[in-house]
Amino acid sequence: MKIHILGSAAGGGFPQWNCNCGNCKGLRDGSIRAQARTQSSIALSENGQDWVLINASPDILKQINDAPALQPARAVRDSGIAAVLLMDAQIDHVTGLLMLRERSMPLPLYATEQVLADLSTGLPITRVLSHYCGISANPITPDGKPFFIAPLERTVFSAITLSSKAPPYSPHRNDPHPGDNIGLQVTSKKSGRTLFYAPGLGNLTEVVEAAMQNADILMVDGTFWTEEEMIALGLSKKPASAMGHLSQSGPGGMIEVLDRMQAQRKILIHINNSNPILREDSRERAILREHGIEVAADGMEIEL
Repeated sequence: MKIHILGSAAGGGFPQWNCNCGNCKGLRDGSIRAQARTQSSIALSENGQDWVLINASPDILKQINDAPALQPARAVRDSGIAAVLLMDAQIDHVTGLLMLRERSMPLPLYATEQVLADLSTGLPITRVLSHYCGISANPITPDGKPFFIAPLERTVFSAITLSSKAPPYSPHRNDPHPGDNIGLQVTSKKSGRTLFYAPGLGNLTEVVEAAMQNADILMVDGTFWTEEEMIALGLSKKPASAMGHLSQSGPGGMIEVLDRMQAQRKILIHINNSNPILREDSRERAILREHGIEVAADGMEIEL
């Protein structure tokens, strides 16, 4: 099983188009050691030709251009994208679907009933696409039970409910429902190894912790370093938890959580432009290295 990280940043990417924080300004003028990142998405394949996208970011066209395997060119018009699975209905995870409208056949889309509802009402992407390629909706239930996505025959998927935030255009924004956000377990039947993927993770439940304990590779929420990060920089009035994210540092933070996990690789993804771990020579990046935690980057490839 091949895992290709298409994008590793949080919403807005890095640098964010309208942000002049130290990170974004520093990347633009070359005064910091860091690399640009597009908005988070990964792709999975068994054969290197047929891929399942996990989320479809607004940066999908650049991501496809940077990942030639997603365009295997078996016909005059062709794509290696066989299906898309959505973790939630957030703008930075779904609006790339609109860029796939030129498909000749309906796009297989896997998502919970809650996400499919949000994408037909509050942000009516599926309704828009009905005028183009169309969507073949495949509802999934976050109950931990296995399901499969063609053409990946040797890959077992299962989804579990996460405690996080639905998007602002969802009726569940302040009334969370199971299925607004999911964590994903992906197991290769060939290797027997499991990935746990959760780019948005507000806090841990017993079910989530058990899934993380059973994973060989963890790829989890790396949005903020501190709870008050956005407030301290004058970028928002909300702390990390109010945005549905568990910060890395401090008591109960993601570092502490990952320290008790047995996974062979622990990777942070969905990194906000404000996060100091984006600086390769920062004290915060050094702390992560001390704990055996990696920082995802666009183009990173992993074998499961």
